[in-house]
Amino acid sequence: MHMRSSLFIILLSFLAACHERQAAVAKNDPSGVDTVKVFLLQADSVKKGISLPGELSPLDNVQIRAKVQGYIRKMNVDIGSRVRKGQVLAVIDAPEINTRVQELNERVQAAKAKFQSSKDYFERINKAAQADGVIAPSEWQRTKNQMLGDSSEYHAALLSAASLKQTGDYLTIIAPFSGVISKRNIVVGSFVGNTGDTPLFELEDNSVLRLRVAVPEAYTSALLAGNTGELTTRSLPDRKFKATLKRKSGIIDNETRTEVWEFEVPNAGGELKAGGYADVKMLFLRSKPSFIVPASAMVTTLEKRFVIKVENGSTRWVDVRAGFNMGEKSELFGELKAGDTLVLKGNEELKTGIKVVSRF
Repeated sequence: MHMRSSLFIILLSFLAACHERQAAVAKNDPSGVDTVKVFLLQADSVKKGISLPGELSPLDNVQIRAKVQGYIRKMNVDIGSRVRKGQVLAVIDAPEINTRVQELNERVQAAKAKFQSSKDYFERINKAAQADGVIAPSEWQRTKNQMLGDSSEYHAALLSAASLKQTGDYLTIIAPFSGVISKRNIVVGSFVGNTGDTPLFELEDNSVLRLRVAVPEAYTSALLAGNTGELTTRSLPDRKFKATLKRKSGIIDNETRTEVWEFEVPNAGGELKAGGYADVKMLFLRSKPSFIVPASAMVTTLEKRFVIKVENGSTRWVDVRAGFNMGEKSELFGELKAGDTLVLKGNEELKTGIKVVSRF
């Protein structure tokens, strides 16, 4: 019992001492001003690395169709064949076109002979007309008109023959560029050339691949370090490939709030496959230093986003716009300058105009 009384007395003494100490502190700071942790705002270079999905596609892709009707007589390639520009892929058999070409060639020869005859006759008449009274003016004009008419018929025949010859050239299907045959939809004997037919072949140039990446709006005005990205694919997870930025779409998609950036990836060895997906690592930079603050300093509400600035011992809310989110730190923009004193851990309860004591 005596022991308990002694402990109780000691506890009372301790509490009294604490109360006296607190009273002394209150006397030293009679205003009761809150103390807040602060830091000085500084500008720094901003870097942000992100990984985005992308899709690979051929540099060029074309569906090859027949321009004339006929039957496939010969086929020189199949799916997976590598071809050169100008190489013959298939040959169409259309005998009526060949017959028509021969017929027009004969007409050209006949028109040429007729024109040559009327031309020679006009030249003789024209020479004789140099002497007065030998050739009547009407005869001279008639022979000239005959020559001009035969000349027109001859040139018309040449054009018709050239046009049909060009059509005949369409019987040979050639590759418009070097690449790989990715699809084949015909066999020898297939009838081709009807409107709405499926393409004979699909040809892709995969020596260089296009890589399309949808970049979020927040990054579209930033600089891409080295103007390049690093990509990996599911088919080659142990390999890394370099992609060079070549072009931007120039618009923000209303639904995704992204801008399409197109890269080019060298693929001379054909290791990468068009149509595949890739993960692209990119490092974004700002063109000039900007403000970086601890994430705790930025307060976000339904109405606004702000930081709390301390001026002359009082608080003031300053509206800001968020930039890159870097985890524990954030980039921001607003009516601020380097050297401003900001509250380290902002909150809505620390209203504008509250007197505080800053502690770094």
